Amino acid sequence: MKNPWILPAAALLVGGAGGFFAGKSGSSAQSDSNQDSLALSASRGSNRSGSSSSDTVRNSKSSKSLADIRKTPGQNGRIQALLDYYQNLSPDQLEAEAAKLENLPMNERIMASILLFGRWAETDPKAAMAYSDKMGMGGMFVKPTILQSWASVDPENAAKYYAENPREFQMMGMGMGGRGGSGASVIASEWAKNDPQAAMAWAQSLQGRDKTQATTSVVRELASTDPEKAVSMATGLDGEAQKEAYASIASQWGAKDFNAAEAWIKTLPADQQQAALAEAIGSLAGSDPQAASQKIASITDEDSKRRAISDTVDAWSRQDPQAAATWLLSQGSEDVSRNAMRDLMRNWSSQDDSAAVAFISKQPAGETRDEAVGTYIWSNRSENPQSVMTLAESITDERARQRAVATAAEQWMRSDPEAAKEYIAQSTAISDEAKQRLQEGNRGGFGGNRFGGGGPGGNPGGNRRRGN
Repeated sequence: MKNPWILPAAALLVGGAGGFFAGKSGSSAQSDSNQDSLALSASRGSNRSGSSSSDTVRNSKSSKSLADIRKTPGQNGRIQALLDYYQNLSPDQLEAEAAKLENLPMNERIMASILLFGRWAETDPKAAMAYSDKMGMGGMFVKPTILQSWASVDPENAAKYYAENPREFQMMGMGMGGRGGSGASVIASEWAKNDPQAAMAWAQSLQGRDKTQATTSVVRELASTDPEKAVSMATGLDGEAQKEAYASIASQWGAKDFNAAEAWIKTLPADQQQAALAEAIGSLAGSDPQAASQKIASITDEDSKRRAISDTVDAWSRQDPQAAATWLLSQGSEDVSRNAMRDLMRNWSSQDDSAAVAFISKQPAGETRDEAVGTYIWSNRSENPQSVMTLAESITDERARQRAVATAAEQWMRSDPEAAKEYIAQSTAISDEAKQRLQEGNRGGFGGNRFGGGGPGGNPGGNRRRGN
């Protein structure tokens, strides 16, 4: 049984619905640790063949209800059982099952929603859409799953519904830092899997941003299997649509065959080569960050170079953060170093907290060190909250320091509130007004965490490639 929509739908639904469901369930700590594994398990479950273990097959076949399935041993076994269970239900029965989702713990509800509404969309998508309208805020988070599953089996009618009901999908693409994909891009991507020419014809009939995103999605989908055909298709585009299509091709091709991608990039108009090269290098970094670092010297455009360096540091620091840090500091530009420091410290602190702190201690005062400290504090796993607070107080920028101190204090108060309050009261680096707020457990007025999630303004993920 093939369900090609499951993994992308999981990303859309989990990314968009996490905060909403967590607020309703009250079990956010458990769900946060489970969401990534849920999406991964869904992809594994959807690709299982008849060679699944006899225990899983027996459990899935014998399941008579959602309650039975919840008792199935193993997360993958439960997901496969849910797939089998929903696969055999009529649209009316799926509606009855949808009403039961509210009673599930949040992490189970997310995955069950993906599987149920994905299946419902294959059998009666309009009924599934109508039901989502009765779900309040939760309905906005299942609509992308419904639309994607619908488009995977009937893209023409999914596209027609999208055109007639645009307001239903206006929230799509707003989760996960805007990387979830608009309704038009989701339909185009699914359509292009089977008929890229028809998908492109539809994308070209759209207007504005929908047109650009849809055409880019078609080209990106084709580029993942046949970059040369994707190039031929993108040649007929113009303006921003062509620029983004070329970036997508460069990203996909760079991951498959960087040398071929680089040769093609040299044939592009001069004003498009730098951005495309940055995309290709960013993809190369995923498999060979050291090789990617050597290619960056050929980029002269500052924005493109900054993006390529961030992607390279992100990939490299997952394998060898010390080597990534040494290379990053050799680039010489504080602006570039500060920008990539978020990726470096987020990855490094999760792998080796003490080594990350040792690196910070050797850095001179300034914006780059401030960025390193702020990101470290947001993602640290240190068992010494006082040392974390001391680091926060060492930030030179006043507003950034106050935000970092608030984050460090909040972390400390969760483990030892009395010690945290005593330290805060004696600190000379925290204003009296801030002390009062912290002592009362109120972070209001700090303006949010500049370092929360990686980018200025709390943009999760920092600077990611457009081609992804």
